Amino acid sequence: MDMIHLPALRWGEPYESLDTVETVHFDTGEPVAKVSQVLPAMVKRDLRLAPRAQSALRSESPARIIERIERAGELFESAELPLGSGSQTPAEFIHQQSSTTGLPEAMCRANMAKLVGVCREMGAIMDSLTRGLDFEILARGYGFDGAGRMLSYHANTDVLGAVLPSNSPGVHTLWIPAVPLQVGLCLKTGSQEPWAPYRMAVAMIQAGIPKEAVAVYHGQAVGQTVVESCGRTMVFGGQQVIDLYKSNPGVQVHGPGYSKIVIGDDAVDDWRKHLDMMVDSVFLNSGRSCINASSIWVSRHGEEIAQAIAERLCEVRPLDPQDPEASLAAFTVAGVAEAVSGMIDGELAQGGATDVTAKLRDCDRAVTREHCSYLLPTVVHCESADHPLANREFMFPFVSVVECPEDEMLERIGPTLVCSGITNNESLRRKLVTCPTIDRLNIGPIPTVRLNWLQPHEGNIVEWLYQPRAFQLAS
Repeated sequence: MDMIHLPALRWGEPYESLDTVETVHFDTGEPVAKVSQVLPAMVKRDLRLAPRAQSALRSESPARIIERIERAGELFESAELPLGSGSQTPAEFIHQQSSTTGLPEAMCRANMAKLVGVCREMGAIMDSLTRGLDFEILARGYGFDGAGRMLSYHANTDVLGAVLPSNSPGVHTLWIPAVPLQVGLCLKTGSQEPWAPYRMAVAMIQAGIPKEAVAVYHGQAVGQTVVESCGRTMVFGGQQVIDLYKSNPGVQVHGPGYSKIVIGDDAVDDWRKHLDMMVDSVFLNSGRSCINASSIWVSRHGEEIAQAIAERLCEVRPLDPQDPEASLAAFTVAGVAEAVSGMIDGELAQGGATDVTAKLRDCDRAVTREHCSYLLPTVVHCESADHPLANREFMFPFVSVVECPEDEMLERIGPTLVCSGITNNESLRRKLVTCPTIDRLNIGPIPTVRLNWLQPHEGNIVEWLYQPRAFQLAS
């Protein structure tokens, strides 16, 4: 049987390069596919056609594009779609994605459902993101709202660039809304996760989205070219990436979330009622998402809470990725898991914090295999917010339970993508609502991982892709 060759898509046209990279199974090391690599010069040349991408989308009404996105979701979920010179079934997609990313197949299936759900609800999502704005006003550039006011907007870019990661396929939900906004796509895939961007792009084209509006590239060298050549670009990475682009309004960085649960003094004595919610916030999606809780802030009962969460997670072990019970993702790059574990142990050695799970499991935190490694769930109790592990985030199920006086919490938690505040204290609720370092806020025992797609995630993509302007029209 011939090996799969995953091509690039140059404005919808498959391109097989002589320069390929072989991807292998994360655990067995067996070859999975050859992935065509492109050079920065090719991407730069292709992006000269970016205005054509937007023009092709503007030849369709926004309502019609939304219908086609909904159809693309159906095809993504259930159809056998073209893949290079062959094809790919949904089951093959899930198996291939799992094989190269280290994610269990059950997790790949869940992320697939997440992408399909966003496509299916695209009409409602767009209505929410635009705050009920008539889509035709964006398409035409101007028009009257329901109150008779003249509004005008212009697009900040012809195409949205995205330099995508390999760690969590769920991030692909973030760029899909660009298409109904009549902005083209230029996607640079993650080295281990080219599967979802390619399959979604093909599904869009099969559903009737103009092929000239979608480009998908593979290759380590092209990410910076995408950033430099697109008027708006999403990038994904750690603090170094955030620091690199923090003064660039054309780049939206999705990095560590440092998401948190804050339990007020009035609710902390009843913490057992919220144990399921806390465990889900920490553990779902193998702790890999920026929306997983990385710390839980309480004024008391910290040791008991840490112990209870640790008891729930201490039996988790790596399983075969096809096992429906598999819930732990692998690290596919040699040495990373061991280095992270060593970093945690080094900071624990400073005192003031305890790895509660270490007392309960019968093996080391890092589990090393021939071609990959795993990090077992880790729950740390921090005696104060001063400890370096009180506000850290790692790419596995890790959480610190931090003891801190309630009146100091919001000053100490730092930047927070999602905060679930459990309290009936109106004063604390008000402080949570007005806290400038919290992006998404849940009031009540809502898991941090439960997103409402009718709410913007890390900024409103409409406000980022479109610029309002003054506009007058002579009658």
